[in-house]
Amino acid sequence: MSGTVWGIHMADILASAPVDDGFVGIGWEPLGDLSALAPTRDAFKARFLEVYPEENPGAVPVKAGVLLRFACHMEPGDVVVYPSKPDKMVHIGQIADGYEWHAEHMNQYPHRRKVTWIAARPRSDFSQSALYEIGSAITLFEITNHADEFLAAMKGESTGAEAIDKDTIEEVSNQVEESTEDFIIKRLKTKLSPYEFEKFVAHLLTCMGYHARVTQQSSDGGIDIIAHRDELGFEPPIIKVQCKQTLDQTGRPAVQQLHGAIETGEHGLFVTLGGYSPDALVFERSKPNLRLISGTSLIELVYAHYEKFAPRYKVLLPLQRTYIPGPVAGAPD
Repeated sequence: MSGTVWGIHMADILASAPVDDGFVGIGWEPLGDLSALAPTRDAFKARFLEVYPEENPGAVPVKAGVLLRFACHMEPGDVVVYPSKPDKMVHIGQIADGYEWHAEHMNQYPHRRKVTWIAARPRSDFSQSALYEIGSAITLFEITNHADEFLAAMKGESTGAEAIDKDTIEEVSNQVEESTEDFIIKRLKTKLSPYEFEKFVAHLLTCMGYHARVTQQSSDGGIDIIAHRDELGFEPPIIKVQCKQTLDQTGRPAVQQLHGAIETGEHGLFVTLGGYSPDALVFERSKPNLRLISGTSLIELVYAHYEKFAPRYKVLLPLQRTYIPGPVAGAPD
């Protein structure tokens, strides 16, 4: 079967209408009839900016691209995959006609295409990696990696999902974890000033059971935070913390500078969003009172103590507990 295999997301407000009435649709109602526009990306971008002048400039090409693909690139005979949340099924069909503008459905996705639905399969019939692909954050997208799996499902054949091995499952899990880690690092880098980042690290230490205070923003000798177990700060160990809100690799000289500010009986903690050079790590291993926290280690601490975060930091890092596929042990006979 030739043609493109598309994936599409539609809002729950439509309920079963797309399946019952045989269509797929997209929103952005104020744009009006898209068939009046020239079938070019520039024309769609210009119209989008005309109607939504306050839109984030970086999002305009993406959203205009979705509209262009829906109105001009989808062809009769193309396959469309619709993962429906209302009935938890994956509906698969073929585009039956060209783009249509339905002004009478202004709040019900007026940009539409007729679809002949052919199959409806439960999500469990598909591999985890195929479900991950149709979980795209984009409204309309082309399915490339698992097109054969959805075409087989449309024909009533086995999708082969039962043959997916643990490497594929672990790959999906790793993708989710990496995306979350990238999100956390980006928020800590772009949404906080260097001084606010120091306050965030101090708050994290507080959640870990320490009393932590941020030093003055100048003349602190490279020490950004003082932390200790007791309320008054008299009982050892005293922990001196240096924070670097950088994604670059931190070298040995910076680590040595921190260690030079540590007095007898004190400990040093270096925190960065990036990593450390090999010689910096060698230096750490030679100093039992020194600890280096990389971006990866910082994320692990965020996960471990997130439930204790103050509301403002949960707003900064809006995370929710979820379950993703883990390593697969030997299957039972």
